[in-house]
Amino acid sequence: MLSPHEFAALMLIKDAPDQIGLDRAELGTLFEQQLISLENLASGHPRPQVTNDGDSILKAVGRMR
Repeated sequence: MLSPHEFAALMLIKDAPDQIGLDRAELGTLFEQQLISLENLASGHPRPQVTNDGDSILKAVGRMR
């Protein structure tokens, strides 16, 4: 189960991956759960992205409304 902070970070990565710092503690759990991965950009900077599993969680929660 994700904490509210971890879930918020997952939503932020989905909608605005360039707006989240890679030093956030929540990212460790999201990596461990394989809900996010890092994409290496042409500039050499890594950018987090939501995996299929992470996207499934976001869609499932969206259906609960």
